Amino acid sequence: MISIRNVLLAASSLAVASATAIPSVESRAADLSVGDIVNALGIGFVKDINAFVTLESLTTNVITVNFDVKNPLPIELTLDSVSATAGLNGTIFATFSHTFPSPGLVVPPLGTKNSGTIPNVQLPQGAEASLAIIPFGILDLPNTDANVRAASILGFGGIPIPLNGLKQTAVPTNYTLELD
Repeated sequence: MISIRNVLLAASSLAVASATAIPSVESRAADLSVGDIVNALGIGFVKDINAFVTLESLTTNVITVNFDVKNPLPIELTLDSVSATAGLNGTIFATFSHTFPSPGLVVPPLGTKNSGTIPNVQLPQGAEASLAIIPFGILDLPNTDANVRAASILGFGGIPIPLNGLKQTAVPTNYTLELD
C-alpha cells in the first residue's frame, strides 16, 4: 500500500535530484580557459631557460634568468608580461613577475625569441638549497601566466589573450655560476 508519506518522500527526492543537475559537456567546455587548452595540447612555449647565480645570490636569494620563447603559430605573438613559478619534483625553487618594455617581447611566426634579462627572480628555498637542482639540468613550470597579443604587427596591435595556468615539464635549463 502506498502511503502519502512515501509519495512525498519520493517527490522530495526527485526534486533534490533534479535541482542537483549534472553539468553538461557544453558547460564544462565553457569553463575551459585558453591556458587549459594549451596545456591539454601539450604546447610548451618555453624552449629553454638560462639561470645566472652570482656570489651575491647566496645572501640575497635572488638571481637573474632569461629564456627562449618559441612560437608554434604562423602569426606573430607579442608577450606583454609573464609571471611564473619554476621548480623540480613538486618543489618551487624560483618565482618572478616581469613586464616587457613596449612594444613587448615580439616572437616571430614559427620562430623563437630570447626574453632578455629578467632580474629579481626570487629563490623561496634559498640559494644554497637551490644549488642542489643544478645537476638535473631541467626545470618544471607548474604555473605560468602570460599576457599575450596574437597577430600583432612588429609588436603593435593584436588580439589580447590571457594565458593563465600554463604548465610545462622538463624544460632544459642551463645554470651559470658567476662567483667572482
